[in-house]
Order: sequence, then C-alpha cells, then structure tokens
Amino acid sequence: MTTTAIEKPHGRTGQRHTPGAAPRRRRPGRLRARALPYLLLLPALLLELLVHLVPMLIGIVMSFKELTQFFIRDWVAAPWAGLDNYAVSVDFDAPVGEALLKSFVTTCLFTLCSVGLCWLLGAAAAVFMQETFRGRGFLRALFLVPYALPVYAAVITWAFMFQRDNGLVNHVLHDQLGIGDSPAFWLIGDNAFVTLLVVSVWKGWPFAFLVLMAGLQNIPREMYEAAALDGAGLWKQLRHITLPSLRPVNQVLVLVLFLWTFNDFNTPFVLFGKAAPEAADLISLHIYQSSYQTWNFGTGSAMSVLLLLFLLAVTGAYLLLTARANRTTRGPRTPGEGRATDAP
Repeated sequence: MTTTAIEKPHGRTGQRHTPGAAPRRRRPGRLRARALPYLLLLPALLLELLVHLVPMLIGIVMSFKELTQFFIRDWVAAPWAGLDNYAVSVDFDAPVGEALLKSFVTTCLFTLCSVGLCWLLGAAAAVFMQETFRGRGFLRALFLVPYALPVYAAVITWAFMFQRDNGLVNHVLHDQLGIGDSPAFWLIGDNAFVTLLVVSVWKGWPFAFLVLMAGLQNIPREMYEAAALDGAGLWKQLRHITLPSLRPVNQVLVLVLFLWTFNDFNTPFVLFGKAAPEAADLISLHIYQSSYQTWNFGTGSAMSVLLLLFLLAVTGAYLLLTARANRTTRGPRTPGEGRATDAP
C-alpha cells in the first residue's frame, strides 16, 4: 500500500489513500458521539408517541365505527360504519351537519378577531417597550401575568366578573357609568361571543407581545437612527423597517396563534360549562358536546378527524404562501449566489 503525504491547511500532514487502499475504520467514540443526540431525543419521542400519536390513531379508527354508549367498555367490538359518520357530519341539510357548520363559521370568525387583536395589542406593546423609561421592567413583567396564570384560575375569575347581578363588569358599566337600562347578560345570548373574545384576547396577547419583543431586539438601532436623520417619522419607520424585519417572526406567530385559538377548548368550557351559548359555540366544545351528550363517539371522532384535516390543509397552504412570498421578496438568485469561491 502506498500513501502520499499532503499538506493540510493548518500545516499538518495527512495521509491520502490510493484508489486500491482499504477504507479507514471509524472510531467507536465517533459513533457514540453521533448516536448520543438520538438517544437523548428517544424519551421525548416515546412520550410524543404515547400522548399524541397513539390517541390520534385510535380516534381515526373510532371515526369509522358505530361507537355508542353500548360499546364503551369494548369499543373494538363496535360495528363498522365506514364513511357513514363522515356523511352525517358533512350533511349540512341535516340537523347534525347544520349545527357543525354554524359552529365552524363561529369558530372562524372568533379566531380571526382573536388573532388579529392579539397581534395588534402585542405589536403595540412591544414597540412601546423598546424605549427606555423608568418602570419598563415592571411593565414587562405585568404584561406577562395573563400568560403566566393558569388557564382555569384566570377564566374562572373572568366568569365571576361577568356575572349579571354581582359581577364587576356590570357594576362598572351599569352602576357607575350608567351604560344600559339594565345589567347585561354576558354569559348567555349574543353577548357570549364578546365575552369569549375578551377573555381569549386578554389571555393570548402577552404571548404575541413576548415573541414580537424578542424579534425587535434583533433589529439594529442604527437603522432607526439613519431613518430619523433622513426625516422618516414613526409611521414610516414602522412600515419600512419594523414590519419587514419582523416578517419571519410574524409568519410563525400568526400560525401558532391560529392553531391555539382554533383548537381552544379550556376557555369556553370553563367560561360557559358543558353547554355553550349558540353565539359562542366553538367547534372544539361542539365536538365535545356531540360526543358526550349524545354518546355517539363515532360521529364525534369523525368531526375531530375533519377538523384535523382542515387544520393540516390551512397550515400547508399558509406555509406554501409564506414561502412563495419570501422568495418573491428576496428576488431571483444570481448564478453565483450561495457558492463558495475558490481562494486565489
């Protein structure tokens, strides 16, 4: 076997094997170093499998069965229903499908309003907190309190505040400010949508504030100083510097807020109980009611699978649109862009 000494970049000599030479064996230590990250991820993958993937697969199987209260003890023995549960769910002329469609429209409207208000309040607070002033640290901590509180404790407090006769909201609006002829019903009727929206925005906007505030830290202050010297005001700085720089952060933030809000179950369940008013009948609570009030778990599972498919389709379309928008913003690549050039 012949080898040729070559000069390495750092001045050390190495061995280059000829074409007929035997391959160099890898060291056991290097193999263990490469396998260590996968071993560390193994417990999390197993928990993800047990907590999310296995129940999801069981729910998909249940959606194809005629699973009622008579087969709860042995759900595997339930008769096979095929696509009947899906046909009932999407038959919008029938009572079940019509109720599901109304709940879906209500959830879309609620999600649009909640995500928009959360982003708007979070962006305004994040921009305001970029300036240095006395008490800024205290305000930052105070703004994050709704996000840090447990959901049940916070929503139960709001439920007490929205009581008609002895709630704080009616006491301030009606008794002190004199708004309205009589105290309003906030937890029933059409006002339930407003109540749910207020609680959702109060609970969700600190997350938007936290993410956007972290994104603003990466924008160089020199850009704002140069824009101010050129005569750009606050609105032009926000339009031409802040928003374009926060585009990657906003893309992830809006998607996460959309998924969290559309799937929110704890807030309406704690606020209204098992039976939410029609104006605040979110699809997550509607699926719960369809499963546990009628004891038709097959239809409820089919609704859950349809919701999963809808969220996957929206997420995929959103990622494709944002990726296309990013490519359009960057413009076409030059032929030599991204390639390493050889040193002379």
